[in-house]
Amino acid sequence: MEEPHNANTISGNLDVLSPITTVTKENAPAFYEPDVQILTSGGLRIPAHAGILGSASPVLEHIIDRPRKHRSSERVIPILGVPCGAVSAFVGFLYTSRFTEDQMEKFGIHLLALSHVYSVPQLKQRCSKGLGERLTIENVVDVLQLARLCDAPDLYLKCMKLVSSRFKAVENTEGWKFLQEHDPWLELEILQFMDEDESRRKRTRRHRLEQSLYLQLSEAMDCLEHICTEGCTSVGPHDVEPQKIKGPCSKFTTCQGLQLLIRHFATCKKRVNGGCSRCKRMWQLLRLHSSICEKPDSCRVPLCRQFKLKATQQPEKKGDDDRWRLLVKKVVSAKTISSLAQHKRKRMEESRRTMADFGFRNFTL
Repeated sequence: MEEPHNANTISGNLDVLSPITTVTKENAPAFYEPDVQILTSGGLRIPAHAGILGSASPVLEHIIDRPRKHRSSERVIPILGVPCGAVSAFVGFLYTSRFTEDQMEKFGIHLLALSHVYSVPQLKQRCSKGLGERLTIENVVDVLQLARLCDAPDLYLKCMKLVSSRFKAVENTEGWKFLQEHDPWLELEILQFMDEDESRRKRTRRHRLEQSLYLQLSEAMDCLEHICTEGCTSVGPHDVEPQKIKGPCSKFTTCQGLQLLIRHFATCKKRVNGGCSRCKRMWQLLRLHSSICEKPDSCRVPLCRQFKLKATQQPEKKGDDDRWRLLVKKVVSAKTISSLAQHKRKRMEESRRTMADFGFRNFTL
């Protein structure tokens, strides 16, 4: 049941609202009635309020504030060169900050141009996003030209990427043929972007291959320490009794390959003369472990301490030493990144397991 209204409260509220509620068309017509006309290419006149247009667009504000020849003359702002529907959608956005998907579909290009000309950044951002979602092989060149003219970098980059990835198809469009005839500078920009993009892809592929190599070396260091400390399926330290049944370790592929290399290294007759490539690889792995190892006195990997002493007593040539230091740094970095990634995956798995076990037990479904 509603409580009875208090007369004093109503009177107080009316006093507060009196500056707004007492305004009428008779004593303040400029507040309600449109005071400016927007003229479109089709001759349509759209009534609007100067205050709203000026607050939404600094360019329109400047146009509105320009002195008129006759005070009594009607203020008219011509917005020409675009369809009437686009101008209507533009004015509607200035009032409501909204437009429909249908308007975006029909007038997106025109709205982007209007947003740039009249400095409406919110509309420009939304048009760039909307046009980016509607890019096709047929319209990408036209949108690219407009994005360049209207200073829309996000849309420009998206168009460039599409042209670069589907260049053979874009070459057959009417837009590309028009571009070649009328805008050779933009054609040059596109070709330069494609060249730089290919260079970036090559650098990325090379970087991934290098990182993969460093990760493999890092994993080999872990396996070498594991074999020399605990032993694995077929190779282990001399003072540890091999188990009768020993399953493969978590890095079995790398560990198995390293065990085969160790067995070859122990029996190879060419090793003394340095004529065996497999033995050279084993020497390099032992040296790399020594460069990374932080406990050479207690380390059980063969020759770890000897390599440490040799490195301090007989420094190598400057160039070789720099390359080796860089390799060691890259392997240590890859090992750290791999360790962090494994730790993160482990925490995520534990979190999922905890949620699955306990997260929904308190709910009745």
